[in-house]
Amino acid sequence: MLFVNIRLLILFVMTLPALTGGAPAAQPPAPPDAKILRDIPYVTGGHERQKLDLYLPKKKSGRPLPLIVWVHGGGWRGSDKGRCLPAANGFTARGYAVASIGYRLSDTAVFPAQLEDCKAAIRWLRAHATSHDIDPDRIAAWGSSAGGHLVALLGTTGDTRAFDTGENLDFSSGVQAVVDYYGPTDFCDRSLLKEKPSLGGPESAESRLIGAAVRDNPEKAAAASPVTYVTKSDAAFFIVHGTDDPVVPISQSRRLDAALRKAGVFSKLKVIEGAAHGGPEYAARGLLDEVDAFLTAQLKPSAR
Repeated sequence: MLFVNIRLLILFVMTLPALTGGAPAAQPPAPPDAKILRDIPYVTGGHERQKLDLYLPKKKSGRPLPLIVWVHGGGWRGSDKGRCLPAANGFTARGYAVASIGYRLSDTAVFPAQLEDCKAAIRWLRAHATSHDIDPDRIAAWGSSAGGHLVALLGTTGDTRAFDTGENLDFSSGVQAVVDYYGPTDFCDRSLLKEKPSLGGPESAESRLIGAAVRDNPEKAAAASPVTYVTKSDAAFFIVHGTDDPVVPISQSRRLDAALRKAGVFSKLKVIEGAAHGGPEYAARGLLDEVDAFLTAQLKPSAR
């Protein structure tokens, strides 16, 4: 299951969302350089989770801003949008607007509801881009663990409308770049199921996500796997994974990176030696600078 041990949770609770359920964390204050609009519904009359927070730089840039969309982790059944790594670590000061989105959890709805929600949020953001000084053509998705899985799906399903339902359907749900922190990518990987047999069982987070035991339902498992959708038209990827991750083996990120490269898609895999599933390494200044450099190359006009 996608759970972190309590030691890592304590170390990193202020920057990366926990992978356990429970009561939502208290809302952190807005960064000093940003204003925040909280709990904006992106589905009319929708579920309480179908809301987003929008962080906007207080200082106007004079032109529409690139947007980072943060998708939280939590095993698809816990945590919330309140802890937003890019907003908490100064990405509004680096020249980005940031949105942190909520989505229905697996105890409410099974896959593809979570992906449908993420896509609905992006379509809403595009539909309202002008009023928030956002550039609708420069959007990146960034997430960790279960959130990494969902942003990887956003990056690999931009060329299909199969998961676009509901409102704002005249707008694309595709993204131009993806930052995937240690997300699962291939539920059908036999080596993964052999290494961690519990992942295929009916009580695993993955099985709860698809509404059936992973090991007995390969079609549903494949439908929820980002590697299934890789094509040459996918978004550029920056993937980060620790060598000592006990929850999502690094082989999962290696499989996605290899599939993207084979398809001719830009992909960079950053391996952090000794890092586990979450931890302060993932918010280190050096790594965040690398993420910023990747996003600058993909999103900012000066890099085109």
